[in-house]
Amino acid sequence: MNYKTQLAVENFFDSIGRALTSVSDVVCGYPFFILLIGGGLFFFVYSGGISLRRYGHAIRALRYTQGGNNGEGQISSFQALMSEISSTVGMGNIAGVAIALSMGGPGAIFWMWVSAIVGMSTKFFEGALSIMYKGRDSAGEVQGGPMYIIINGLGAKWKPMAYFFAIFGLLGTLCFMQANQLVEAVTTVVTTPMGIENTLGLRFVLGAVICAIVASVILGGITRISQIATKIVPTMVGLYFLLVFAIIIIYADKVPGVFASIFHGAFNLDAGIGGLIGTAIIGARRAAYVNEAGVGTASLMHGASRNDNPIREGLVTMIGPSIDSGLVCTLTAIPILIAGGYTGLGEIKGLYIALNSFNALLPGYGQYLLMVIVLFFAFSTMFSYSYYGLKCTNFLFGANRAKYYNYFYLVMIIVAAMIPLGSVVAVMDLSFALMALPNMIAVMLLAPRVKRLAREYFGKKQV
Repeated sequence: MNYKTQLAVENFFDSIGRALTSVSDVVCGYPFFILLIGGGLFFFVYSGGISLRRYGHAIRALRYTQGGNNGEGQISSFQALMSEISSTVGMGNIAGVAIALSMGGPGAIFWMWVSAIVGMSTKFFEGALSIMYKGRDSAGEVQGGPMYIIINGLGAKWKPMAYFFAIFGLLGTLCFMQANQLVEAVTTVVTTPMGIENTLGLRFVLGAVICAIVASVILGGITRISQIATKIVPTMVGLYFLLVFAIIIIYADKVPGVFASIFHGAFNLDAGIGGLIGTAIIGARRAAYVNEAGVGTASLMHGASRNDNPIREGLVTMIGPSIDSGLVCTLTAIPILIAGGYTGLGEIKGLYIALNSFNALLPGYGQYLLMVIVLFFAFSTMFSYSYYGLKCTNFLFGANRAKYYNYFYLVMIIVAAMIPLGSVVAVMDLSFALMALPNMIAVMLLAPRVKRLAREYFGKKQV
């Protein structure tokens, strides 16, 4: 590709990105914040603080469900949770946290924690409803997700809202962030130091390689995806914990200052009430991308569970945000805040900030160690996200046509590798907001039915 052609393509993507960002900033500002955080707070209070009071029950429920599931579905509850976490613990936990820090400062991390707590309550209701209201696709196979919750829980007259979710679900689950930031990691750590220019042609080749790896897993269906996720999730989270723990030990004297900056930034009024609210919104938006509570992806995955007890599935589902938005995002924030250098970059930077931070703290090999984690995170998310889009395609176009979605998904990985990060962030934010709208409406309207079952469940002192 010659220079003029590359410049024209880049200008085209930039113009689209600016337009999308303008729309995203409006839709994903106060409306998105109120919908997800406000809705999550409602579920937290309405459930009696279930994310804090019943977390022990959730861990016991996870152990219980590993022993067997008697309902209709394709995978176990444990496999559903691992597959869900493999999608949420991804580039958002590294690049997304770095973006949140660069845009909102250390205080954004506090609001990510708040989002995790209220998000756990939201996911409890989503997980329970995914079992209560399953449906069947055109081939007669049992399916779950917001589309079926809306139709079977609220009635056929709500069907347009189910289609609305599925349409934006196709866009929101295309893994733009993962593919884009994985290419950035490779160019930053490998190709650029080798003197290879970061051109559209190079990003195309890297996108094609990523596409081939993802294809080897997702074309095997949900069974292969869940099997891979069950193995990869504990490994990748464990490795990341050890890497960050080593940094904490080396720079132990700076850790108290890190947490002090988070709490100070969360309630700092130097920039006025508007600045405080802006920090909260930035943290909530990035956390929503990470834990996806209220977005609807949880019920897409847990709807495939063979668990026949809605409340037990809801308890298992709410474990997710405590790991992704709670543990893993904190593991990312600590090294970046210790290293500094996450502001004043002139444009949105994600993985670039994280790689530089780890390399500054562990000179010579920090960025390579993080690169290994990035590979785990990015690919695990791309594996699971393909299933979400497949389910939406199945609902919209029928089971016999759903298989074609995987090929579309693989092509879009290559496209995502070449477009600017700002465009990627805008597309994902906007799609997630428009997925969350119908999903949160349905979950709120059906919440009393879940609460009634929960009262019976805990009244019998079950696990």
